[in-house]
Amino acid sequence: MGFNCGIVGLPNVGKSTLFNALTATAAAQSANYPFCTIEPNVGRVAVPDTRLNILSQITNSKQIIPTSLEFVDIAGLVKGASKGEGLGNQFLANIREVDAIIHVLRCFDNDDITHVEGSVDPIRDAEIIETELMIADLESLEKRMIALQKRARGNDKEAQATLVLVEPLIKALQDGTPVRDVIPAGEETAISRLQLLTSKPVLYVCNVEEESAATGNAYSAKVLEMAKAQGAEAVIVSADIEAEVSQLGKEDQMEFLSGLGLENSGLDRVIAAGYHLLNLITYFTCGPKETRAWTISKGTKAPQAAAVIHNDFERGFIACETIAYDDFVQYKGETGAKEAGKARIEGKEYIVKDGDVLLFRFNV
Repeated sequence: MGFNCGIVGLPNVGKSTLFNALTATAAAQSANYPFCTIEPNVGRVAVPDTRLNILSQITNSKQIIPTSLEFVDIAGLVKGASKGEGLGNQFLANIREVDAIIHVLRCFDNDDITHVEGSVDPIRDAEIIETELMIADLESLEKRMIALQKRARGNDKEAQATLVLVEPLIKALQDGTPVRDVIPAGEETAISRLQLLTSKPVLYVCNVEEESAATGNAYSAKVLEMAKAQGAEAVIVSADIEAEVSQLGKEDQMEFLSGLGLENSGLDRVIAAGYHLLNLITYFTCGPKETRAWTISKGTKAPQAAAVIHNDFERGFIACETIAYDDFVQYKGETGAKEAGKARIEGKEYIVKDGDVLLFRFNV
């Protein structure tokens, strides 16, 4: 299943450079002028997971299939984007369906790269983008209100229920509060159907100069503090370093990163932060044909986890054979785990754990 993230930010903050690096493609033109990304670019990358290789070796799989992450690179937004400034609303619409928003913030000084606001201030930049997203959400909800009120007067129960949900959201947005901060408990699914931009979790990416990639700088420190206060995630990345890393082989990548005091790539850190932000976990299926990773939300029960593979698996779910990753590795596969009593048969109420190796039994 994986997840998809819309990459937003002001022009010239390094969005397209980061996108190119993360997807190891040149799909997004990167240049020193606003709006160089004319159409939204979509890149899909494999999610690195060392457990896949280990499981594949144990089961002698012919193929390894990782789960994936999708990035959607949106043209640089500017103040007034919600009113049509710059490239306007057409790009805001492109991120209504993503799972999370990656907000790239410029955290480096460089006189050769123009800043659309005339100075480097990542907190101000974050507020500009958030304001534009809130204005777009407010306009969207106010337009819906007209139709909802008309239907509610006709005793439409669904419209009446939606009005009860929408009215406090409009008030919050008018007060300058993003929707994600006022979602009532139990209403997450209903609000997600509204496709509001500020209802989505945010991952701030601090784009720093190469020298600050390992430690951050004064700019990124302020962003990390802001993210902590918001309950958001933040990572420090140097887009320029990632661009270099994307051109290297795996072994050369690790040597290059180590020389800079980095343990892993920006892609790895973005994925880890995104998984944590969205409460995602991974389970595995493996055998002689393939070892494969599947992404689900934490708390997913076995039948719904099976549906990620195929809807028929959920519809005809009977049970799942379950072996924890550590047990699978320690006892060198399914047979050894079963002999050690570490294999279990779980039913419909079983909540899948991160790293579970599963074999679904179903009948359609």
